[in-house]
Amino acid sequence: MKRIGLILAVCILLSCFPVCARAAAPEVAAKSALLMDMATGTVLHEQNAHEKLPPASVTKVMTMLLVMEAIDDHRISWDDAVTVSEAAAEKGGSQIYLKVGETMSVADMVKSVAVSSANDCACALAEHLAGSEAAFVDKMNARAKELGMEDTHFVNCTGLDDAENAKEHLTSAYDIALMSRELMLHHSDIQKYTTIWMDTVRDGAFGLANTNKLIRFYPGATGLKTGFTAAAGYCLSATAQRDGLSLIAVVLGAKTSQERFAGCKAMLDYGFANYALITPQLPESNQVPVKLGTAGFVNAVPSEDPKLLLDKGQKDQVTTEVTLDESVTAPVSRGQKLGMLTIRAGEQVLSQVPMVAADTVPKLSWWELFIKVLQRISMSKSGG
Repeated sequence: MKRIGLILAVCILLSCFPVCARAAAPEVAAKSALLMDMATGTVLHEQNAHEKLPPASVTKVMTMLLVMEAIDDHRISWDDAVTVSEAAAEKGGSQIYLKVGETMSVADMVKSVAVSSANDCACALAEHLAGSEAAFVDKMNARAKELGMEDTHFVNCTGLDDAENAKEHLTSAYDIALMSRELMLHHSDIQKYTTIWMDTVRDGAFGLANTNKLIRFYPGATGLKTGFTAAAGYCLSATAQRDGLSLIAVVLGAKTSQERFAGCKAMLDYGFANYALITPQLPESNQVPVKLGTAGFVNAVPSEDPKLLLDKGQKDQVTTEVTLDESVTAPVSRGQKLGMLTIRAGEQVLSQVPMVAADTVPKLSWWELFIKVLQRISMSKSGG
């Protein structure tokens, strides 16, 4: 085996080294709260994070997720004309006052949901995608199950609590962070709407103002969704990015709008002040010799992006080592394990990521091997 050692000036993973004091996590004035790192899914702070609570319009994170997945899968398009049904037009609460039979593009409806929390647009999009709101809700619950949202049951696509079964519409701060992470990580196009402060639809005739005040007042804010009903209280899933670190802060059941924004801001401030996300730098060359292959070497690369969430308070104590096979015999398959990337703090292993073949290397045919042997014999004679 050959060993390639590389010392990185990076921070220590979370609380591996308690000698470094970290600022106390904030106490959020709400029924439930959570702070999550978006890249790794690590929970950095939580208060009753799995308590089942009504989410109000934060529900629409899942609505937007399903719409974005349908767009990315080419099942619907941004330019699709959505025809407004009576059911959609009759939705109460925040809305853009759609009329029965009116048509509007998917893009403008998504913008209206993301910016102004339009219930009528959420329902119209649900019907456009699934045929009915009820069928769409089935898709919401199925997707929630796939994401591991064990505290969640949806009964509508808006979060409105005006129906008889509204008390069954429940989720948790943790589950909201899961679906928010899925939306923002894999469908970044949504940010062109979630970061809008003010805009219009209907050719400028109807104004939109973002219900998420952090978009205007919090540097690095990227979204995401507010919510309020009398039963749910004031809710918010807030996302922000600074210096390569993306965070999700969730508040459920705050007593005032100011408290939900203050709670999310305090958690985001705490996260950005105390943590950093890094991708360890590897040696420029990680080649493994290939025997009997059409190529003499194959490049070894990490099987996944080796991101680490680290405590900002510690530096210069992390070592990164790449251990590779001395050689490999063809055929070599792309993704075949060739070694290991190990990241340590002292003797403690922080992370291990397999090093795999970047490309396929076929085995030489007998004829190719014969020709190669002849070439070597010829070169040997000419050199003698």
